[in-house]
Amino acid sequence: MNSAAIKTTSYIYLLLVPFIVAGLGFGVGHISYKLYLPVWLLNVVLMIMASWSLGLHAILLKNDEENKLARAAFFLIVPWILISVFAGLGPPPDTAAEWTTSVKEQQFRYFILVISGVFIAFGFVSLRGILKTKGENYFSLLAVTAVLIAIPLFILNMLYWGFYLSELFRIQVNNNTSDIPEWFLPVRQLFGLISVVEVALTYFATFAIVFSLRKAGWLSKTSGFFYILFSLLALIIIILSAFFTEAFKTAGFAVSIPAFPFLMPYFIGVNLLRKAGNKSLNIL
Repeated sequence: MNSAAIKTTSYIYLLLVPFIVAGLGFGVGHISYKLYLPVWLLNVVLMIMASWSLGLHAILLKNDEENKLARAAFFLIVPWILISVFAGLGPPPDTAAEWTTSVKEQQFRYFILVISGVFIAFGFVSLRGILKTKGENYFSLLAVTAVLIAIPLFILNMLYWGFYLSELFRIQVNNNTSDIPEWFLPVRQLFGLISVVEVALTYFATFAIVFSLRKAGWLSKTSGFFYILFSLLALIIIILSAFFTEAFKTAGFAVSIPAFPFLMPYFIGVNLLRKAGNKSLNIL
C-alpha cells in the first residue's frame, strides 16, 4: 500500500471511529471487560498509528508551524481515543443497584471523561498560540476563554457523576431503599444547571475556534460551515433545554451526553492533522 492510500485509509478510519463507538455502545451495550479492554487497547494503537500516518509525524519536523499544528490537532483527537472504550462499557446503568454492582467501571468511565476534558483544553490553548501568530486574535481568544471556564465545570460535573453519585447509590443499596433524600434534589438541580453551562460554553468555544481557523485559512468554507452550523444548533438546543425542559428533553439530552460536545473538536483535529501531514510533504 502506497503512502497516499495509507493516509486515506487512516483518515477514513479516524472519521468512522465515533460512529462505530456510538453504534456499539448504544446498540450492543455493556459487555465483559475481558473482551472490551483488549479491543479498546488495540483500537488505541490503531488510532495512534492512523494519526501518525495522517500527519502526527510532522512533530518531528523542524518547521515550527507544522510541528505545533500537528500537536494541537492530536490533543483534540486524544479524547476520542480514550472515549472509544465506551463501545464496550455501554451507557451508564439505569438503577442504583446496577450502578453499585459495576461501580469501578462507572468510576473508570468518568475518570476517562475527566482526562478527555483536560486534553480538549490542551488542544484549544495550543491552537490559540498558533492562531495568534497567523494574526487571528479575537475569535481564538473567545474560544479559549470559553473552554477554560467550561472544562473545570465539566470536570466537577464528571466527578459528581462518577464518585458522588456512586457513594449515594451505595448508601441506597446498603439501606435497601430507592427513596431519594430531599436534600439531594437541590444538588441534582444545581449540577443539572452546571451541565447546561459547561456544555453551552463548549459548543460556543467550538463555534468560535472554527471562525478563527477559517480566518487563518486552515479550514475550508464548506467544512467550516458544517462545524459552525452543528455547534450553533447544539448551543441553541442546550440553552433552550434549560428553560423549556419538556419540549427539548430528548434533544437537550442528546447534545449534552458528555462525549458529544467533544465530537466536533475531534473532527476538526482529524482534518487539521491531515493538513499538517500534507504540508509536511511539501516541506520534505
